[in-house]
Formats: sequence, structure tokens, C-alpha cells
Amino acid sequence: MPTEITFLQGNIVCARAAIASGCRFFAGYPITPSSEIMEYMSNELPKSGGVFLQAEDEIASIAAVIGASWAGAKAMTATSGPGLTLMLENIGYAIITETPLVVVDVQRAGPSTGQATKPGSGDVMQIRWGMSGDYEIIALSPWSVQEMYDMTVKAFALSETYRVPTFLISDQAVSHLRENAAFYPANVPERGVPPADEPHFGYKDDLSRTSPMPAFGQGKKLLVTGSTHDESGYRKTQDPAVQKRLTERLCNKIRSNADKIVDLETYFVDETTEYLMCAYGFTARAALASVNELRKDGLKIGLVRPKTLWPSPEKFFSGLNPKKIKKIFVPEMNQGQYVREVQRLAQIDAVPLAKTTGEVFFPSEITRFVSDSI
Repeated sequence: MPTEITFLQGNIVCARAAIASGCRFFAGYPITPSSEIMEYMSNELPKSGGVFLQAEDEIASIAAVIGASWAGAKAMTATSGPGLTLMLENIGYAIITETPLVVVDVQRAGPSTGQATKPGSGDVMQIRWGMSGDYEIIALSPWSVQEMYDMTVKAFALSETYRVPTFLISDQAVSHLRENAAFYPANVPERGVPPADEPHFGYKDDLSRTSPMPAFGQGKKLLVTGSTHDESGYRKTQDPAVQKRLTERLCNKIRSNADKIVDLETYFVDETTEYLMCAYGFTARAALASVNELRKDGLKIGLVRPKTLWPSPEKFFSGLNPKKIKKIFVPEMNQGQYVREVQRLAQIDAVPLAKTTGEVFFPSEITRFVSDSI
């Protein structure tokens, strides 16, 4: 049951959800359109016994978040496109050291400085492939203020469960939107200390299993390095077997649990569906309105909304029947990023609808495009 229902901005709801999830460390650098998260945390986190740090830049911010996580704190930062770019190297370090943390990326129109206060969805592939090497990450995409709460809580839970940096991929439209949101107690796993005879970086015999993460000072004699290491943290940069196990574990702990992680919603998707629309984030709101209009005109079209962008909903897309689904329309506030993933998985003609004006989609734009394309 909700403990409170309040009319608030998405960024503020995200910050409140973080504190409710047990976040006790936040480091960041001011950047629109994410700044309200930082401002709220600076005021409210110390009241909950937490620590707030305004760092000199985004590089220092994410480094501090990683350090805080290894000190035992649930930790988060928030940024936008160019700030995220600066964080990528250290996020790669967090991936190889299996450090749980949450990164909120409030996307804006880019590239580079771009339009600092306008919406965009241009970071979707940067988040997935921006770090070097082989790995998997988790990224959630909210479309409402309520989901800014729900998915922030979920991001902390997933990050702790799988010991992986987890992203909340918002955008200016969702984060600056004001709607009712219901608050409720968050259920986020607490960390444990591995038994003395167990390693703290996974297990040789089970590459899908995540080991508990101890903090410094809990007696595990921790070794934490960005170099190739074995299950006890020892550097083994010349050992091919260790490198193989490490990279396979970084991937398999997510891939083998994809059914537990991936979340999506479908609308009007059944045996009669002939056309499909795929949309995420704020754009999915306009897409759903468009689908409703198109169906009134007799078009057998449905909508799939990936709530988890990464890992992508592979089973759903690969399970579509290309003999029944004629086309998949993918509206995005970029020049066509996630449409490539849809095409790869579905093996059905995926038609991009790009918008990079710094403005959100109107349902009429999508409706007109679909009508002209069939």
C-alpha cells in the first residue's frame, strides 16, 4: 500500500526513491536536465545519515561513487549525455570490479553540449557499448513520474543483486514532467559477507552466480583491480583461462538471468496483430496514443514498450512471426539507435522514425508516418 501520493516532478521522485532504497552516498556535478536530483540529494541525503559530494567534474563523481560502494554504501550519481561520456572509463572499472551502483542519465538533445535543456534519446547505444571489452549492463527506461520511483528502486535492487552498474535512462521530458506518484517502502537486498573460504568475485564452477560483496574493513583482505583477476581478486593478466572465466562471468550473470531482469509491456498484441510499434521512455506515451488512433481506423497494430532496454527483450522480438507481422515502426528521439536492435532480434522490417529537433513526439506525427508507410 502507498504511504503517500504526491504531485511532483520526475527528478524529485527519483531522488526520493533513491533515499527510500537505502542510497547513502551521492556524488555528482551539476548538469541539466538532471540537476534537480543533485539539488534534492544535497538537502535531503544528510538528513538520512547519508553523504553528499559535489565533485569537481563527472570523472571524480563516478570515482567517488565506486569508492563509496566498496566502503559499504548504496551509491548513485546523476548526469546527462556529455557528463555520461566523461564517466564511461570509470563505469568500465565498475563493471570489471563488479561494483553495484546506479547511474541516472537524464538524456538531452546532443551530441556534445547540444541543447542542454531539450529532450533526446541519443545515449541509448552509448550506455550499452560505451565501455571497452566484453560485458553486460542493465538499463531501465521510465515513461512516467511513477516509473521514476518504481524503476529507481528496481535499479538499486538489480544493481545489488547482480553486482553491476545499473542505469536509469530517463530524458528531459520524463524528468521534468509533473504527475502524481505513489510512494511505498522499497525492498532492496542488503549485502552479505562471503564465508571465509569463498571468493568475493564469483565462482569458478558457476559463471552465472554472483558472489556476495563485502566492504573494506569486514575482514576479507580485499583485492580490487581493473586488471584481469581471479575469483579472489588476484591479478592474473597473463592467464588466458582466468581472462576467459572473468569475461564469461561478466556476461553470463546477466544473460543467464535475463528472464528475471527483462520487463516490457504490450498493448493490442495478439494473434490478429499485423503491424507493431516499438517505443520506450516518453516517446512511448505518444506511440500508445497513436496506436489507439490507428486502431480506430481499422489498422491491426499493437505496441511493445521495453521497460528494460538492456538486456533487450530478446525472447519477445525473436518470437515474433515474420509471416504475420508485416512491419515494426520504431519512433525515437535520435537518428535511429534502438531500431537496429529490434531489426537484429526480430528479423522483420523495422522502420525508423527519427526526431532530433529537441522536441518530443506528437501522436499525430507518428500516426501520419505509419499511415504513409503501409
